[in-house]
Amino acid sequence: MPTLVTRAITRLLIATALAVGLGAAAVAPASALTQDEGDVWFGPELDWAADSPDGYEDRLGQTPATYAIRLPYPLDADGRDAWQRAATDVAAQGSVLVLTVEPRVSLEDVTSSDAVAFNDALEELHTQYGTHHLIRFAPEMNGSWTTWGQQPTAFIDAFEAVADVVHGGDSGAEMVWAPSYGSGYPFERADGRLNDLTPTDLRLLDTDSDGMLTESDDPYGPYFPKESAVDRVGLTMFYFAKGEAGASAGRDVPLEVNSAPEPGEFASRLAERWGYTTAQGDSFYERFVVDAGFPFALDTGALYDFALEGDSETAVKQGWWRQVLAELPDHPGIDSITWVEAEREEAEAGTAEVDWRATASADLAKRLSDDLNATGVIRWGPVTEVVTEEQGAAATVQVREGGDEIQWITGSAAVLALAFLASGVIGRTLPRWRYTDESSSRDLRIDMIRGFVIIVVVVTHIEVTSPYSFAALNVIGAITGAELFVLLSGIVLGMVFWPAVRRVGEWAAAKAAWARARKQYLVALAVILLIFFLSFVPFIDASAVMTFTDRGTGEAGESSTGRVYNLYPNADRLLDYPPPWYAVRQLLLLEMGPWPFNIMGLFVVLSLAYPALMWLIKRRLWWVVLLGSWATYAVHDLFPDYAPVSSQFNAVFPLLAWQVLFTHGLVIGYYRRQIIGALTTPIGKVLAGAFVVGYAGFLVYLWAGDTYGFTPAPFSPDLYGSLYDSGYQRIDLDWGRLLDLPLVLICSYAVLTVAWKPLNAVMGWLWVPLGQASLYVFIVHVFFVLAVANIPGLDRTSLWQGTIIHTVVIALLFLMVKKKVLFSVIPR
Repeated sequence: MPTLVTRAITRLLIATALAVGLGAAAVAPASALTQDEGDVWFGPELDWAADSPDGYEDRLGQTPATYAIRLPYPLDADGRDAWQRAATDVAAQGSVLVLTVEPRVSLEDVTSSDAVAFNDALEELHTQYGTHHLIRFAPEMNGSWTTWGQQPTAFIDAFEAVADVVHGGDSGAEMVWAPSYGSGYPFERADGRLNDLTPTDLRLLDTDSDGMLTESDDPYGPYFPKESAVDRVGLTMFYFAKGEAGASAGRDVPLEVNSAPEPGEFASRLAERWGYTTAQGDSFYERFVVDAGFPFALDTGALYDFALEGDSETAVKQGWWRQVLAELPDHPGIDSITWVEAEREEAEAGTAEVDWRATASADLAKRLSDDLNATGVIRWGPVTEVVTEEQGAAATVQVREGGDEIQWITGSAAVLALAFLASGVIGRTLPRWRYTDESSSRDLRIDMIRGFVIIVVVVTHIEVTSPYSFAALNVIGAITGAELFVLLSGIVLGMVFWPAVRRVGEWAAAKAAWARARKQYLVALAVILLIFFLSFVPFIDASAVMTFTDRGTGEAGESSTGRVYNLYPNADRLLDYPPPWYAVRQLLLLEMGPWPFNIMGLFVVLSLAYPALMWLIKRRLWWVVLLGSWATYAVHDLFPDYAPVSSQFNAVFPLLAWQVLFTHGLVIGYYRRQIIGALTTPIGKVLAGAFVVGYAGFLVYLWAGDTYGFTPAPFSPDLYGSLYDSGYQRIDLDWGRLLDLPLVLICSYAVLTVAWKPLNAVMGWLWVPLGQASLYVFIVHVFFVLAVANIPGLDRTSLWQGTIIHTVVIALLFLMVKKKVLFSVIPR
């Protein structure tokens, strides 16, 4: 049986089931059928100032295929920002964005440059997110209530000008010609202005040539542009809850009582019969959908005034949408439905504020979802590429090209190995340089390494060109960075646990650790909110940290270059009263925040687990901790998409993988003296040296084979070229990254041990205090990233400007640590 015939039969059966009980005051929801992939898009037109796609998706329990937003034309800065935010939010669900473009100037005053500027924005957003747009340009142009209405010549010129530019571009957007339903045309009973029309337009509108504009004239044809300018047609067809046709048309008919739709009203509208006193010819659907072959985009909704009596909200709204859905089988050209999801003042209701929403109550939302599913033809999202906030967070890692990176890794490993071998010579020949404070509970060598690492973090996040950034991104960044930060944090906490237990007892030490975790969490929330509030300060552009622009070096590669990710999803909804739970939840779960700060959530979670892990380690069950840690790492390796937490950090620092650094740090810190003692025995030195030299030698050997053209037997000649991609990916902590950590730690510790005094004299004054307050520096540096981004006229590629900025920021952080600025508030 042909597909079209099968679809028609299926739709007919569904329509029969849906038609039962239309217009009833309390209609039971239709039985949900097995949902197949349909061909009709459904979605809301949101009040974007008070709602969001996440909120709508939560209420409906489905992912809509479309969302609609109204934009001014020509596009202004506020409109562009609103469009950008909507595109970001819609891309996270893989939905289509419907643009209702409303001219704010006279149609004669719009220019070709306006169309070009609009199309440039359209192409940019399509490139960034793969967003598909439907453009309803100047809809309801046959109405008298719009400033662009009933001006057929000017409208057609403007529509075609925009369509030509859009169709000539690369966005793939579709132009939608969308008049209003013609009942009551030419609408002089509302606030018509037919006396202002030009003689030319009057002749065009007088389609029956009787010298007058009446209901007998065609409400659609005079406004139709050339066919090549149109991709879809649509109708605005709202239900104003006024009951039967003879009393419900026009704004001068007051809304006095809420009335459920009369049976068959929507079908009568599609047949061009409802509300007319003069018989019409072919219907809009027959002319433009059946005969011309255009897909049909319906814009609809049903209002309800809670201040009036009458039928229930369910009877009015469900009664209307069921009529719409019941007609889908007989009108297969309807391929998208937009439902108004807002509260707003309506002239049709005497300027009273009325409710168009279909998901404001849980009961109504469930009825809508059930009825949509029951049709079997509604296609839920995603229907386009999904671009999520998680992808945005992951992009901040900026995965580098393997060829260049593996050479930096190889060179750094070779230098570290040589330094390790030299430390043996220095230790024997210059014993007075050694680190001597072995009895202290604080290891200044660890503090110095932490200080160096936190400077690398600061320099990396303040993205300007300088010698600091060259070292941070290449020499050091290639080997390790955040990994060492997490490992060293675990080592320090492992070191301080036993002294804390001896001082106050195990339970008190555990409670103090949890209190520290709570403080970290509260500070994290404070930083997130403070950055958000700073975004409202007129002279501060907080987008530098609240969004992230992909450089094309993330996991998606060059195809994502220029994509702008919103890292504060639904933050604006926090200003609502009361704020919706989904926005509050995203804040409390750290699902939003500035991109240089995302690792903070990892520290919060790990700090919560710290007392329990130390309870096991203290009882010599370190092997249980490590065994569980590696088992957890294996779960991530086998199921990399599994996320036990939804926090922003998990996309960049997956908890199941990165916990392995923290747990090993705890064990190393707690057994530091035993481990150092074992490594400084003759056999320990031999084993450490064998690892360092063997690992560095392995990399150098592969590099030599790749560089000089010989096969590094027994390895493949292609191994070196693929090594970075296969073994050194940072997000998942691949095996190469895990080998880099002991290499860096062993070599750095050995060098600092034998050459402590000269190294401490040169850099200890800076690195040690910053290392001892590394968490404080990390928290504070977010505001320095924001401050640098707001320096007017800054050239980020300028070597001298970048060098000054990095030097000043490091100096200011050092002074803040020395002066203990906010030490009582910010954890260290």
